[in-house]
Amino acid sequence: MSITDRLAELGVTLPDAPAPAANYVPAVRSGDLLFVSGQISSGPDGLITGRLGDDMDVEAGAAAARACAISLLAQVKAATGDIEALEQVVKLTGFVNCTPDFGDQPKVINGASDFLVEALGDRGRHSRSAVGAILPFGVAVEIEGIFRVR
Repeated sequence: MSITDRLAELGVTLPDAPAPAANYVPAVRSGDLLFVSGQISSGPDGLITGRLGDDMDVEAGAAAARACAISLLAQVKAATGDIEALEQVVKLTGFVNCTPDFGDQPKVINGASDFLVEALGDRGRHSRSAVGAILPFGVAVEIEGIFRVR
């Protein structure tokens, strides 16, 4: 099944790729690898803000991470011209806005990982890091990715 068909089955329409907020590019290609800049949690209603361990629970954080994954796919589509060019999610690095004592960063970033496997099957399986951080604009999650493309 094509990626486009699977996303449609899941009720997901890729948005336009978000523009960079500063002096950087959204993606850089090196051979068959595409390095996508960090995508902050946002949705149709704007930024998804919050601090895990304070005013946001793990479930809401995982939903924010899922939104980041959708933005990552939008960037892959924009960089390659066709989401079907995606061959493998290689690595994600997830940053979670959280209190110092919050230790469930991996559970939050599972929102992105689980979505990518659901949408892409084995192409969505990847290596990963999940860390706590202070994030720009008060967003809950930021995720960057490395993708193998054709």
